[in-house]
Amino acid sequence: MRDYEAATAFLGEWGRFQRLVFFLLSASTIPNGFNGMSAVFLAGTPEHRCVVPSGANLSAEWLNASIPLELRGGQAVPSRCRRYRLAALTNLSALGLRPGSDVELESLEQEPCRDGWEYSRDVYRSTIVTEEQKSWANQDWQMLLLALTIPGLFCIPLWWIIPESPRWLISQGRYKEAEVIIRKAAKINGVPAPEVLFDTAEMQDWKPQQQQKAILLDLFRTRNIATITIMSLLLWFFTSVGYFGLSLSTPNWHGNAYINCFLSAVIEVPAYVIAWLLLRCLPRRYSLAGIFFLGGGVVLFIQLVPADFNVLSVGLVMLGKFGITAAFSMLYVYNVELYPTLVRNMAVGATSTASRLGSIIAPYFVYLDAYDKYLPYILMGSLTVLIGILTLFLPESYGNSLPESFEQMLKVKCFRNRQQTTGIRNAKESPKVLVTPL
Repeated sequence: MRDYEAATAFLGEWGRFQRLVFFLLSASTIPNGFNGMSAVFLAGTPEHRCVVPSGANLSAEWLNASIPLELRGGQAVPSRCRRYRLAALTNLSALGLRPGSDVELESLEQEPCRDGWEYSRDVYRSTIVTEEQKSWANQDWQMLLLALTIPGLFCIPLWWIIPESPRWLISQGRYKEAEVIIRKAAKINGVPAPEVLFDTAEMQDWKPQQQQKAILLDLFRTRNIATITIMSLLLWFFTSVGYFGLSLSTPNWHGNAYINCFLSAVIEVPAYVIAWLLLRCLPRRYSLAGIFFLGGGVVLFIQLVPADFNVLSVGLVMLGKFGITAAFSMLYVYNVELYPTLVRNMAVGATSTASRLGSIIAPYFVYLDAYDKYLPYILMGSLTVLIGILTLFLPESYGNSLPESFEQMLKVKCFRNRQQTTGIRNAKESPKVLVTPL
């Protein structure tokens, strides 16, 4: 059967039909962004301290001194999880003793927050965290969640508007459906379609392949495809950890949380533009690896910035987010180019699942700042650099047609070198063998 690109070349590369499908698919991802980053505000944890019950019989001095101080970020601030033992404070207050002068606070026994917490309202009015102990009738965060979710309902009609992939329909032997879509695309693009798109004889030749049914294990059926799949799963998983880890950590940056979140979103616009230019002009492996090295390297460098240079730290985080965002968007294109039509959708689904697992793990990376504020960045930066190195071992798909079968798949770099070495050795042993460079 003719190559799919050759059979549909008359449509052009960027006609009205392609633009329509592209923009509809792009629009469907907007609600995903709303909900994906909503946790920054819905689950935000404001500054907090232990509640001292209003009925506690304490003087004003003892009430102000009821929370011990702890060192955080180089400053002495009220503890978030401990208070001085309330019964002891009540007795000392009743005796007329004064904190600090008559009683050394460091010698007092402490206890956990038995009566809950009080939260600062400077940044968030209410979140799921602040309302945990209160009535769920509070509408502040619930209305925000509702406003972010409703736009997703408008994407439901796209199920009937966006057509199925003709390439996939052909791989399943559904030629009539594919032909209807291709002719509709030709009409929208304003170009004439040939009278015969798929010859009957060609369809008969294609039957053995189109009768194949793909299963998940097909992603591991040969050593080459198994290696590509495992490397792709790792790439998607750790890229997602870096992307969502940096996105969800915006409240921890210096400055206003809302401005930081806005800047974190704005930096993605030039990242997508750069990714588009790299995909058009440069090889995939080196572009991806370079972007990974940029994103991971600057995130690793954050720990070396002096504490007073807060703006520089935020700038480096933004640059790291720029690199990881560009790499994330390029992975979608690169992943599609590596797999044959029969398992292409399955491969994208498997790697996307790995990505979702990475997004589940990402918040725990952010929470590691409770032990060391640089620890999340050290881990995310190191993993990003590591997958940048891993990318260099994948095959180069730039300038190649999409593979239609497993035999047309590109070889992993180390496998290609091994095959070439084996071919040269065999040629020396048998001079009659003609060696053709791969």
